[in-house]
Amino acid sequence: MPNVPLSATPSRSRFMIELVLAFLLTRFPYISIPFKWFESYFHELSHGIATLFTGGSVSHIQLFPNGAGLCFSQGGSSILIAYAGYFGAALWGYSIFLMATQKQTIRFTLTLLALTVAASLLFWARDVLTVVILSVLIILFLLPLKLKNSSLLNTLLRILGLMIILNAMASPMVLLGLSGQGDAVMLAKMTWLPAWLWVITWLAFSGFM
Repeated sequence: MPNVPLSATPSRSRFMIELVLAFLLTRFPYISIPFKWFESYFHELSHGIATLFTGGSVSHIQLFPNGAGLCFSQGGSSILIAYAGYFGAALWGYSIFLMATQKQTIRFTLTLLALTVAASLLFWARDVLTVVILSVLIILFLLPLKLKNSSLLNTLLRILGLMIILNAMASPMVLLGLSGQGDAVMLAKMTWLPAWLWVITWLAFSGFM
């Protein structure tokens, strides 16, 4: 009986193809919208996790069709919570990419990610738009499970992980053009360090991924 490779780590050339595909998918109008929702969700989820880990409490999260989002919380470390958004989104993207390099656990990974979103919907979703967006994300995680080709599942999830990282890199750049808004401005007010410096740290971390 032939040995079945357990790893789905892409070759360098395949990785570059997947990276280009991920970049293009994040740039196409309309098609890119649900993928922005993934980054927005993991961004707000990271704010929520940082809040809980630093002793605070999360009331709810709110997601918008344009890819923006909010996390409503009380207590915790304001600096860590503010920093966790873009940092966490990139980390989630990298983790998803790594999990997608394992063939045997790919279906478990997709199910686990769907359950994570479902838990957020159950505990933190309060408005109709957020419920709809989270429901779409759950469907997008579960829909590929109908595919019998596990290699294709790995490829799709790797591309999704790359798209989340790319969106996590692009989003902080938008903050540089906003006056008095965003996580970078909040961090600047709390630490006296300029907003652009925080943006650079997010970009550096995402690029390192």
